[in-house]
Amino acid sequence: MAGHEIVFSVDDRPTRAELIELYDAVGWTSYTTRPEALEDAVAGSTRVVTARYGDELLGLARVLSDGASIAYLQDVLVRPELQREGVGRQLVQTALEPYGHVRQKVLLTDDEPRQQAFYESLGYVEVRDYGEGHLRAFVRFDETSARERRVGAQTP
Repeated sequence: MAGHEIVFSVDDRPTRAELIELYDAVGWTSYTTRPEALEDAVAGSTRVVTARYGDELLGLARVLSDGASIAYLQDVLVRPELQREGVGRQLVQTALEPYGHVRQKVLLTDDEPRQQAFYESLGYVEVRDYGEGHLRAFVRFDETSARERRVGAQTP
């Protein structure tokens, strides 16, 4: 892709087929097993930013926000062959651009060292490391696939 321009667009809503291809490319198959839910999630997002090369979807980031007190950064994806090329950083910066005045910017991500390094490079810290330890984060998953992942992880 060297020498060609990657175009970042706001509120470009990819098709179901494009979403499935991108999410599968990064291994997020728990999303693609229910494509209608994935499509609804993207459609219901407050802000969606895409990275494209021509018609090819290379990356996506989305935000859910009340516009005043909190913004959730959700689903930052970049095709594997373009990771570590600045595409993810540009997606996040563009996605969060209108929320500079919002105090809380939150994300939930996998416990993977490269992801940790990426988000820390953008100024994020783990909740347990913020301030003097006065914050707590809670999460609840009510989906079958989350239970299946836990059970599957215990199987040799």
